[in-house]
Amino acid sequence: MASWSPDTPCSCDCFVSVPPASALPAVIFAKNSDRPRDEVQEVVFVPARTHAPGSRLQCTYIEVEQVSKTHAVILSRPSWLWGAEMGANEHGVCIGNEAVWTKEPVGEGEALLGMDLLRLALERGSSAREALHVITGLLEHYGQGGSCREDPTPFCYHNTFLLADRTEAWVLETAGRLWAAQRIQEGVHNISNQLSIGSDISAEHPELRPHARAQGWWDGQGTFDFARVFSLSQQPVRMEAAKARFRAGRELLQQQQGGITAEVMMGILRDKESGICMDSGGFRTTASMVSVLPQDPTQPCVHFLTATPDPSRSVFKPFIFGVGAAQPPQVLSPTFGAQDPVRTLPRFQTQVDRRHPLYRGHQVALGLMESEQVTPGKRGYPGGMMHFPHPNWDSRNMRGTGSEGDSRAEERSLSLQSQPWRMLGVYPFSCLCETAAICSYPVIRREACPGESLPPFLGRLRGSSFGRSSETWSRKAWRLCGGC
Repeated sequence: MASWSPDTPCSCDCFVSVPPASALPAVIFAKNSDRPRDEVQEVVFVPARTHAPGSRLQCTYIEVEQVSKTHAVILSRPSWLWGAEMGANEHGVCIGNEAVWTKEPVGEGEALLGMDLLRLALERGSSAREALHVITGLLEHYGQGGSCREDPTPFCYHNTFLLADRTEAWVLETAGRLWAAQRIQEGVHNISNQLSIGSDISAEHPELRPHARAQGWWDGQGTFDFARVFSLSQQPVRMEAAKARFRAGRELLQQQQGGITAEVMMGILRDKESGICMDSGGFRTTASMVSVLPQDPTQPCVHFLTATPDPSRSVFKPFIFGVGAAQPPQVLSPTFGAQDPVRTLPRFQTQVDRRHPLYRGHQVALGLMESEQVTPGKRGYPGGMMHFPHPNWDSRNMRGTGSEGDSRAEERSLSLQSQPWRMLGVYPFSCLCETAAICSYPVIRREACPGESLPPFLGRLRGSSFGRSSETWSRKAWRLCGGC
């Protein structure tokens, strides 16, 4: 059975805001994926497809039966596996998963990873509730298991999931094949590497309570509290740290209730003081995602993904499903076919370079930042931040919230040119597909840069760059960090 070590990564955070907690009539979803420091996450677009009867599907370790039709999905995934840490589908369903350990033993036998379950649910579920049923059905049939890290030493865990769509969210928490689920119809909610569902259970595995009683974990009397019954009596240190992150995340959400936007969620994901933006030992936040899911079905959902580590120093790039959506090559890792260490047995005996072009460029940009001693301010939002427009944008075409939009934008652009110090970029609209690049959907502007008189900046790297041309430097940094 797999066990913890002091360096076991127990860190991920998922957040959701359901109206009236959101500032606009939309469900807002967010996740930080905290993984081994050098692991690369790629962003993968998979179009909708039909499949022949009797088809089989190869997941990370095992095959499963394929369904007749799968939905289009956008995934942020560790590049060595089939599943995903987080993602969305064309119907506005978003899912994030997290590692969890309970009293139910974790085996090392290969089955479906939680990340496989996540992708399968997105490909097969047209609502959060449907996706939940997909996961629980596959969990019952195939089970969950297998190493979740690209390393010869097995690292296994069970999973919790946060699922959201345009109208509601669900928390699904598992212990082996057993599970409990909680429906979230309004307000805010977050999960952080621990069981969180108490007695407010909306749905559950039929054997959940009988199993707990048979194991002596519950006497069958009084209220059944899932988290209390199934959580380990003695939590490892990192699980205690997860409790602190959970409390901090809930506090940050509650402080913003009624005014939560995509930008607010990005700020929470960039919060280093709480540990939500993680950088500890051999692990860090390797990718992040924020999604805006309007309740109005005629409006498109907008998904922002970094595809690079550390959201406090990454650009959130938008993706919108629609005609012309396609795989962005700069965020796709190289493949190694039959020679891939995950395919050869025994697994993970060698290492390969899975860095995609954007990841490499991001590393270069971070190196430049560090060499210039550029540091983020408190909670990732330093004072005195200024914006620099996209090098191909004409400032005269920028529109603000008032009649002074043109002049203010041009004035600010010109003032930046004359500053004695130079800034290391606030990066503009960087698209993952042509659809996003031409989209005039107002949520993008409002959420990415509320109250600003500049274009819809979606992600920001901040700091100064002394002794460089602001125009040359902004172009270079923008390209390195994901400008398309």
